[in-house]
Amino acid sequence: MKNLKTVMLFVLAGFFAISAKAQSVDEGKAFLYYERYQSAKDVFDKVLSSKPTDEAAIYYLGQAYIGLEKVQEAKNLYLQKMAQMPNSPLILAGVGHIELLEGKTADARQHFETAISLSKGKDVDVLNAVGFANSNYESKKGDAAYAVDVLTRATETKRFKDPAVMVNLGDAYRKLGDGGKAVSAYEKALDYDPNYARASFRIGRVYQTQGRGQEPLYLAKYNEAIGKDAKYAPVYSTLFNYYYETDVPKSATYLDKLLANTDPGPQSCHVRASIKYAQGLFQEAITQADQCIAEGGTDVYAKLYQLKAFSYKRLNDTANASKNFNQYFATQNPEKIEGGDYAAYAGLLVNYPNNEAKVAEYTNRAVMMDTLQANKVSYIQQVAKAYDEKQNYEQAAKWYSRLLNVKKNFSNVDIFNAGYNYYAANKMDSSNKYFTLYTEKYPDDIMGYYMLGNASAIIDSTGELGMAVPYYQKTIDIALADTSKPQAKNRLINAYKFFIGYYANTIHDNAKALEYVDRGLAIMPGDETLMSYREILSKAPQTAPTQQPKRTSTNSTGSTPAKAAADSTPAAKAKVQ
Repeated sequence: MKNLKTVMLFVLAGFFAISAKAQSVDEGKAFLYYERYQSAKDVFDKVLSSKPTDEAAIYYLGQAYIGLEKVQEAKNLYLQKMAQMPNSPLILAGVGHIELLEGKTADARQHFETAISLSKGKDVDVLNAVGFANSNYESKKGDAAYAVDVLTRATETKRFKDPAVMVNLGDAYRKLGDGGKAVSAYEKALDYDPNYARASFRIGRVYQTQGRGQEPLYLAKYNEAIGKDAKYAPVYSTLFNYYYETDVPKSATYLDKLLANTDPGPQSCHVRASIKYAQGLFQEAITQADQCIAEGGTDVYAKLYQLKAFSYKRLNDTANASKNFNQYFATQNPEKIEGGDYAAYAGLLVNYPNNEAKVAEYTNRAVMMDTLQANKVSYIQQVAKAYDEKQNYEQAAKWYSRLLNVKKNFSNVDIFNAGYNYYAANKMDSSNKYFTLYTEKYPDDIMGYYMLGNASAIIDSTGELGMAVPYYQKTIDIALADTSKPQAKNRLINAYKFFIGYYANTIHDNAKALEYVDRGLAIMPGDETLMSYREILSKAPQTAPTQQPKRTSTNSTGSTPAKAAADSTPAAKAKVQ
C-alpha cells in the first residue's frame, strides 16, 4: 500500500487564534495552515457573503477547494471572479495555479507574470502565491527554479520576516534536489518564528528522504514540531504513514491524533478505512470504504476506490481489484496518481491472457513517472516475475532484459534470469547474448559457460560445428576445481554426457567417449545413465575417428532451430548459487 499523501498546502505567516469573534480572512488562513480545508472554506464563504469582491478571500477560498481536491470548483471560482476583477493579482495567481495543475505551463507563467507586474513585484502575498504554486510537490508541472527566483524577490522586500515564504522557498529548493539550501530556508523561518511548527516538520521531511540511518534526526524533528504546536495535523499524518507498514498499533495512535485535529469528511473516512488495510483486515477495509462512498453521495473521494483495489488485490480477487483500479483512474486527478498505482494495476493485468500491451503501457507509465531508481526496478521486476511464474518465458525474458538497462548494479542472477528465459522461450541467439555477458562479468562462474553450452548444443544439434565444445570444456575446468558443490557436480556430469554423445555420434571415437563415461562414473558411480552408456559403447564396434569439426564462433547469429531434448542439453531450470 502506498503512503497516504497530504493534499495541497498553503502556509501563511504566523499563527492566527481561532476565536468566537466575527470570522475573517485571517481565521481562514489559520485553518489553511493546519490543513483544515473544509473549515477554511466555510470561513471564506462567510467572508464573501458580506464582501463578494474581497480578493484575498477569493484567492484563499480557491486554495481551500484545491486542498479539498476540488480543483474544478477552484477553477470555476477563479475564472468567474477574474471576469469581474481582471486586474486582481491574487486571483490571477490563482488562475495560474489551476493552469499548472492542468499542465498548461505557458498559460500559467503568463498569468503569474501579469500578477507580479500588476503588484509591481513588491507584494509579498502575490509573490508567495506564485512561488507556492510552483514549489509545491503536488504541482508536478511547477517550475521550482522559477519559484526560487520569485520567493527570493519576496525576501528582499523591506522589513521582510515572513516564515511562510521561507518555508515555501525551502520547498522549492527541496523540489530542485538541494536539501542543504532547503534546510537553511526552513531554519530561517524558525528564526522569524521559533514556534513555526511547519518549518520543523519540513526539516524532518528532508532528513526522511535521505533514507535509512536518518531516523533519529527526522523523528526528533517531527516530535519538535508537535512540541511547538500539537494541533499541527500534517506531522501526525506523516507519522501515521511511517508506522503504517511496521507498527500498526503505534500507527493507530497517530491516526487518532490526526483525526482529532482535522475536519471530518471523506478524506478522514478514507484514513479510517486505511487502518483496516494496515491491520490485514482487507474485507473490513472494503466494507468501510463502501460506507464512505455511500456517505459521499455524488462527491466520492477517489482514493477510496484505490483502497478497495489494493484490498481486493490482497484477497486475490482480480476481477474486483481491476474494476476498482479502473474507477480510481477514471475519477482521480491524473496529477495525484502515482507510479505504484499503475504498477499494481499492471501486476493484475498479467493474470489476463493477451494483455501484454496493457501490461507494458501501465508499467511504462509507472517507470516514467517515478523518480526513485529502486521503485523503477521493482515495477519491472514485478512484471518479469509474474510472467516467469506463468511460464510465459518470452515476455519474462523481455522484462528481465529491460531490468538490466534500468538497474545500475545488476547481479549474476539478473543476467541469468534474462538469459535463461530466452533459453526457455527457444530464443537461443538471445540467450547466448546474455550468457556471453554473464561470462564477461563473471569469468570464474560456471553457470554462464554451462548455459552457453546448452544453447549452442541446441543450435548445433548434430554437433557438426562443434559450437558447444569450448563452453562445456570450460564448464568441466571450473567444476573440477571444486566438486564439493552439488551444483558444480551436476554441471560437470552433464558436460561429460555431452562429450560422450559428441565423441560417439559426431567424431565416432568410442574410446574417447568411454573416457568421459569413466570420468563421470568416478564422480557418480551409481548413475544408471552412465552405466548404460558404458554397456552400449563397450559392445559397439570400434571405428576410426573422423576428423574433428572446425568450431565456429559461438556468437554467430544464424537461424534458431526448434529446441530439441537431449541428455546433453538438460532442460530443467538451473538455479544460480
